[in-house]
Amino acid sequence: MPLNLHLISDSTGETLNHVVRACVAQFEGAEVSQHIWTLIRSERQMAMVCEALVKTPGMVLFTIIQEPLRDMLMATCRAAGIPAIAVLDPVLSALSTALGRAAEHRPGRQHALDQSYYKRIEAMEFALACDDGQGLDKLNKAEVVLVGVSRTSKTPTCLYLANRGVFAANIPLVAGATPPPVLQELKKALIVGLTRDAGSLIDIRRNRLRALNEELETSYTERETVEKEVQAARRLFTQAGWPVIDVSRRSIEETSAEILALLGQRGEGVS
Repeated sequence: MPLNLHLISDSTGETLNHVVRACVAQFEGAEVSQHIWTLIRSERQMAMVCEALVKTPGMVLFTIIQEPLRDMLMATCRAAGIPAIAVLDPVLSALSTALGRAAEHRPGRQHALDQSYYKRIEAMEFALACDDGQGLDKLNKAEVVLVGVSRTSKTPTCLYLANRGVFAANIPLVAGATPPPVLQELKKALIVGLTRDAGSLIDIRRNRLRALNEELETSYTERETVEKEVQAARRLFTQAGWPVIDVSRRSIEETSAEILALLGQRGEGVS
């Protein structure tokens, strides 16, 4: 039977989702049934959650700030013999000691409509405006420009970076076409070459064509042509002196983390 894992939050539950995804990934083949409870901020809401816990016991991870609601939850878990973990408590306790002050215990503060929030929105708009070689006249505002052949995860990586407040654009490399001259003129942006091994690139391109109901066997998926594309892209990256990331076996998150690390090395880390 799968483990019932209850994620209970007084905010969006994003923190819990990240923690659980990272932890469950360490248990290959484990069956986990997630029950997600978000924006739990009243005793009536918590009572409904507690009732569900008794019906489907398992394990509880929570980020609840208000003491009365925590007390209700913990009392139910103790009575039902359900293990419950306050995910943020160790970090809050350590920070409180280090800073010499108590936490303010206000739910959802990380999602406040502050300057960083509006920067993320602006960065997202920028990524969409400068996707796939568009908006070349806006590139002087870019912090990161990703360059690579088709299906090297340029767009999703840009969107992930935008969600971190990074202004990211991407430019495709097309066989037989010269990259836009603006790439040589950029002074501020970190330009990163993305590559992928020809085999996985062909598989991804075929899946894309299949989803579009298009012919699978074209120059777009022909091995010799794809290998030449990849080699030409690598030569360009080397000649230009751009850092290169092979995304063949990397998730979008891992690729983005490496790009953020490169930004950090330039003294432009994300705050």
